[in-house]
Amino acid sequence: MTPRADPLTVEVVDLIGTVVARYYEEYEQAAAEHSLTGAQARVLSLLSLEPLPMRKVAQRLKCEPSNITGIVDRLESRGLVERRPDPADRRVKLAAPTEEGAHTAAALRTSLDFAREPLGRLTVAERTLLKELLQRMLGVAPE
Repeated sequence: MTPRADPLTVEVVDLIGTVVARYYEEYEQAAAEHSLTGAQARVLSLLSLEPLPMRKVAQRLKCEPSNITGIVDRLESRGLVERRPDPADRRVKLAAPTEEGAHTAAALRTSLDFAREPLGRLTVAERTLLKELLQRMLGVAPE
């Protein structure tokens, strides 16, 4: 039987939920300003970090590969993404941002003020501690 969460844990979980909801709301608005859906913006942002096979995009975004194929098709038709052969395995196609796609992804990233403004009010030590705590919660080894 799972122990009941203490009131502090419940409050922290609620606050995390509020932060996530506000982040996604702003992300959707930023995407719309570039005539993108939130899903298209997330795929473009992920690909701006590195070209990936679509199955890896699906794994990272935790969705079906067929959904990613449709999203990449739409991004490609807008000139934001291209498919290219994987130099390591020519049978595999990588989705990669075009120059315009990389520019759009960067503009999306810089337009997200919600998190940046409140985080900017924290000291470097506080932001570092928050980062380390979030990494621990996710089971990610600290950098």
